[in-house]
Amino acid sequence: MSQASETLFSKIIRREIPADIVYEDDIALAFRDIHPQAPVHILVIPKHPIPKLADAQPEDQALLGHLLLTVKIVAAQEGLNKGYRVVINTGEDGGQTVYHLHLHILGGRSLKWPPG
Repeated sequence: MSQASETLFSKIIRREIPADIVYEDDIALAFRDIHPQAPVHILVIPKHPIPKLADAQPEDQALLGHLLLTVKIVAAQEGLNKGYRVVINTGEDGGQTVYHLHLHILGGRSLKWPPG
């Protein structure tokens, strides 16, 4: 697995800075985005950082699957039964600003396409 440099998300995992955490297990953490783009905007992150999706390796397959199943759990917990969107921004052109892999859960309203 690639090593990420210290990020804001590393500090959230260690509880060095506050976050509105909505879910946690041994592998993943989910918390509300501080700049929400929808009524529900939650980030799901692995506790073991991967800088970006493009850095994932074959041995990360179980972790990546766990993150998607965590999205499903959190979406149900948040009552997103009419649907939601999952976004992974990867790299500069993909709009990634924090280099610790994270999945955005967006919901609570009808979402349009294309997104940006």
